[in-house]
Amino acid sequence: MLTSAGRWTIVVMILAIAGIVALWPRTGDGDAADTGIASDTVRSVPRKESDTKLTELRQRAKTRPCPSPAPDAPAPAGPLAGVTTACLGTPGPVDLGATLAGKATLVNVWASWCPPCREEMPVLDEYSERPGAIPVLGVNVQEAPSDGLAFLADVGVRYPSVHDGKRAVQDAFRVPPVLPLNYLVRPDGSVTRITNPLVFRSPDEVEEAVRRHLEREG
Repeated sequence: MLTSAGRWTIVVMILAIAGIVALWPRTGDGDAADTGIASDTVRSVPRKESDTKLTELRQRAKTRPCPSPAPDAPAPAGPLAGVTTACLGTPGPVDLGATLAGKATLVNVWASWCPPCREEMPVLDEYSERPGAIPVLGVNVQEAPSDGLAFLADVGVRYPSVHDGKRAVQDAFRVPPVLPLNYLVRPDGSVTRITNPLVFRSPDEVEEAVRRHLEREG
């Protein structure tokens, strides 16, 4: 009889084969890495990169600045409280718990090697520019910052992203090994994964999903 973990593995494998999501390899000290559907090679821990190279790529990507905490924001709460990671588009750390406190934010977890991410991210970018849209924040995972920045420059996506090289966000959200992933972070710090749809195909879908999840908890 299959365990719940076994059933989940079968489900995500079926979705990956169908091209709906991409699987990633899990890497760690002493762990063997499984090869993801989106790549023929095992991805390693993000490498150390030169500041000059990253500066050039940031100038090409032209992403919007990472958000910062509001002066009157409440104390951080929820799984992101105390979580700090690096801004991808500009140098420097981002305290996500403090930055997102008191406001709703759509968090998009992505990587350059994920084909569905390439399709979805321009949709999210278009949504983010709509009047009344909540902020969209990307979380780049499972690759070096230069790969993420080159990808952003290529697809022309401008919403800000952080680089989760130390897995702080992934661990806080307990993310499954699939991409893309979208989470709604509410003003009180609580987090819900958006699974309907798994991949956004239009800004209207994004708007409806955000509205539905905010109303459900309102």
